[in-house]
Amino acid sequence: MTTLRLILADQLTRGLASLKDLDPAQDVVLMAEVMEEANYVRHHKQKLVFLFAAMRRFADELRDEGVTVDYVRLDEAGNTGSLGGEVARAIERHRPDRLLLTEPGEWRVLEMMQDWREELSCDVLLREDDRFLCSRGDFERWATGRKGLRMEFFYREVRKSTGFLMDDDKPEGGRWNFDAENRKKLPKGMAIPDRLRFPPDQTTQEVMTLVEARFPDNFGTLDDFGWAVTRKDALKALASFISSALPTFGDYQDAMKAGGPFIFHGLISPYINAGLLTPREVCEAAERAYRAGAAPLNAVEGFIRQIIGWREYIRGVYWLKMPDYRETNHLEADRKLPDLYWTAETEMNCLANCVADTRDHAYAHHIQRLMVLGNFALLAGVRPREVQDWYLLVYADAYEWVELPNVHGMALFADGGLLGSKPYASSGAYIDRMSDYCGPCRFDVRQKTGPDACPFNYLYWDFLSRNERKLGDNQRLAMPYRTLSKMTPERRAEIGRDAKAFLDALPSDYEG
Repeated sequence: MTTLRLILADQLTRGLASLKDLDPAQDVVLMAEVMEEANYVRHHKQKLVFLFAAMRRFADELRDEGVTVDYVRLDEAGNTGSLGGEVARAIERHRPDRLLLTEPGEWRVLEMMQDWREELSCDVLLREDDRFLCSRGDFERWATGRKGLRMEFFYREVRKSTGFLMDDDKPEGGRWNFDAENRKKLPKGMAIPDRLRFPPDQTTQEVMTLVEARFPDNFGTLDDFGWAVTRKDALKALASFISSALPTFGDYQDAMKAGGPFIFHGLISPYINAGLLTPREVCEAAERAYRAGAAPLNAVEGFIRQIIGWREYIRGVYWLKMPDYRETNHLEADRKLPDLYWTAETEMNCLANCVADTRDHAYAHHIQRLMVLGNFALLAGVRPREVQDWYLLVYADAYEWVELPNVHGMALFADGGLLGSKPYASSGAYIDRMSDYCGPCRFDVRQKTGPDACPFNYLYWDFLSRNERKLGDNQRLAMPYRTLSKMTPERRAEIGRDAKAFLDALPSDYEG
């Protein structure tokens, strides 16, 4: 029986379910660069280069094993531009008995694959993606009957099932979560380790030329491209993080620094999400560092929680709630996305830095994404769909399954509290506490209103005021709402005027 095995751009794992019983003597692996996938949102140039180059190198590695790989390049004559079109062409070329797939990460691709069962001339078999530590079925069973889907409770179950950082049936150190110890501001003058980056190899350089030619107007720059595009180099990046940055990651994982886009973060999420690394091996490497005394518990627990807690949980929520989830808009936000998200042209130093980091590296760490970029979109009342599309296209690690719940639920509270018990809204004080952005900023973070006040300050109170009907009875917002209730009508009116004037003056007609 001849099998055609389709491998997607985020399935670059040799142990992938649809490659496990591969017969090099009979089977063909199909990989295709198609405009449909490259352009369904206008992806960051670095994201396109990373994925196309990693796909090409993965195909080369399979060929080195003696596997027949049918690889369709984006600029190849006859390329249909669609994934379904390339599958149909490959079936015509190879006449397989069956098409074997590993379930995709995104809903829209799964719908496409299900249609293939009716459209194609061979059997279509779909295998579960077992690279995750919690199956979709297991998550659905965990979620059934629960009033709320809080990550912390899910995380504990995954800790127990995997055994990571467990002492028999108890959590290592006697606590499940050391997050309270992981919120320190970066001390002035603290040395930040050099991070391992990878000069573009010949394959990557060829892809860079292709991307610049075919996607000249896409967001981002390739000047500082330094992502690994092979598993071998991704493993080097992981080892470098474990030895040089993980020991301090815990303390300063929430810290932000101008000109320091990476600080102590892993920089491995693109590799995990594309399949060059697996979540299990990443967690095992971090736990080994703890057991060897090379990294403290608060750092290792915080890091592992992001992998087996947030990453697995977010994926479970995505598949549980799609396709309706992405259309909800609990706070009825309706403002267009401001141009500053594309241009980095703003007098707000924190936003300018975070957008510039995103533009230059296709990366920003989780606090930049949540508490600066996401917080501003939340306070400004930007349409969830526009914010979601922006996050999906600008980051090298972004796929809808991981981006959508994080942005829609966590950053924007558009799901009404399914993910978070309260909106992650903050004034400028938080950003000042966790970064060095505010010192040189044109706005004064200590001023609450007026032309020189940090816009986060009056936007925060205006957000609470605008949404009092929907958020006023939230117990986790009881304290700020008590403060709001004590403000005079004149004070509240002043806040509203400042917020409206600032937001109405923001350009929001950028076309790219």
